[in-house]
Amino acid sequence: MALILNIDTATEVCSVALARDGRLVAVKENGEGLNHSTLLGVYVDEVLREARLSAADLDAVAVSMGPGSYTGLRIGVSLAKGLCFGAEKPLIAVGTLNALAHAAIERTGLEALYCPMIDARRMEVYTAVFDRQERLTRDIEAVVVDERSFSDLLAAGPVCFFGNGSDKVRGVLSHPNARFVSGVTTSALNMTALSEQKFAASDFVDVAYFEPFYLKDFVATVPKHKVL
Repeated sequence: MALILNIDTATEVCSVALARDGRLVAVKENGEGLNHSTLLGVYVDEVLREARLSAADLDAVAVSMGPGSYTGLRIGVSLAKGLCFGAEKPLIAVGTLNALAHAAIERTGLEALYCPMIDARRMEVYTAVFDRQERLTRDIEAVVVDERSFSDLLAAGPVCFFGNGSDKVRGVLSHPNARFVSGVTTSALNMTALSEQKFAASDFVDVAYFEPFYLKDFVATVPKHKVL
C-alpha cells in the first residue's frame, strides 16, 4: 500500500496523477500537444500542493516507460529520476501499452484480445496484443498497418483496437471482428493500479541506469532552408 506519483508523457498527453493505495488523490493533465517540458514540472508541483504533500511524503514515483514519443519519454523519465534522486524514492516503470490495455479492458469488459496502438509515422503504430487477463500474447512491435494486418487474430475472434494510433487504421481494418474503443488515451490515470501492483512486488528499476523503451532509434532531421 503506497503513495505513488504517476507520470505519463509518452504521447501528446502530459499527465500527472497522485494515487494512494491505487486510488486517485489528484490529477493534472493536458492533451493539446507536445509541450511537456513547460507543463510537467508545474503539474507535479500542483498535484502535490493540492494534496498538501511534498516529494518526501511519496513512497515511489512511477513513469510511463514507452514506447512513444522520443522527446516526451525523455522529459518524463528525466523528471521522474530527478524526483527519485532528490527525495531518495524508488522508481517504477510502467509500460505505456500495458497501461492502455488495462484501461480498455476495465472499460469494455469484453472477452477479446486487446490491441493498444500508439501513433508513430504515417501508417505505422507501436502496438502489442493482450488477452482479457492483461497477459502479453504478442510482443511489442512497430507495425505498418494495411488491410492484411492482424488477419490471423481477427479470424479467430474479436479484437479491440484503441489508443491514438487506432484512428488512422479504423478505415483500413474492415473485418467484422475488429472493435474500435473510443476515448482510451495515454494518461497517468491508467497507471495507478499497475504502479501499485509493482510497488507491492518491489518491482523497481535502477534510478541511475534506467532508460525509456524507445522501440526504435531516434532519427534527427535537419530543417530545410529556403534559398534566397
